[in-house]
Amino acid sequence: MAGTKAGGQKAAAKNLQKDPNFYAKIGAKGGKASNTGGFAANPELARIAGAKGGRISRRGKAKTTA
Repeated sequence: MAGTKAGGQKAAAKNLQKDPNFYAKIGAKGGKASNTGGFAANPELARIAGAKGGRISRRGKAKTTA
């Protein structure tokens, strides 16, 4: 039954039988392994970047002196 829906349900039941927190532990490992940086880790950086983008988008046309 490997690779079928029934086989997957059977495997899930077996995993939970061995360890009731099996899937919670897997999820925790994934969360700890994540290394998202940038805006997810630093909201202040997001605020600064947004302010810069807002200023740029509000500027008028560039004036060239010839």
